[in-house]
Amino acid sequence: MEFMDVVRQRLCIREYAGLPVDEATMNRLVSAAEDAPCAANLRPWAIGMLLDRARIESYGQRAQKWLLNHFAQVSHDVAARQMLEDEDYSMFQNAPALTLIMARASDAQSIEDCCLAAENFILAAQDLGLQALWTGICRPWLNHPAVKKELGIPKSFQVIAPIVLGYPATAQAPAASKSRGVKMADDPVGAKRGSTSAASLGRLAYS
Repeated sequence: MEFMDVVRQRLCIREYAGLPVDEATMNRLVSAAEDAPCAANLRPWAIGMLLDRARIESYGQRAQKWLLNHFAQVSHDVAARQMLEDEDYSMFQNAPALTLIMARASDAQSIEDCCLAAENFILAAQDLGLQALWTGICRPWLNHPAVKKELGIPKSFQVIAPIVLGYPATAQAPAASKSRGVKMADDPVGAKRGSTSAASLGRLAYS
């Protein structure tokens, strides 16, 4: 698949088929994630995967209950609470695979680097015919010390990107693009007239 087709056809799927995702496929996705660019080539990530649908769903139920009980302590908005209170809501969407991309907290820009790794992972999944969903709402639970200990996550790492994935239950067309287009600014924000930085920037493109 051409790269731009992968980007445009990527979807956030919340209904997966019963097909499992095999370990060889997951290893290919992890390899793609690890090929992401990163600051100073520090590669400040650890990547874990779980391929047991029942365990994934159990973790999702526990995370949902914990988040509701500790909602005042997390930075989610009211809409998130309403979603968590929905009896039909499934944290991990009954997905057959869960990947955790974790950042080494002591490294500068480790969070940004892990976000780049996560995007590689998600786009590689699309290229292989899978659909991935970044489920960030569960991060406070996954980063709780007791949960990290249970899952074997080192204290020096924090979960940045919890990603569920699987084969889509039904074929869906990508939504129409909502791009606002590109505008041009003659004077970049913060650049002084006549300065070297302003001259080198010229006309700054932004969307």
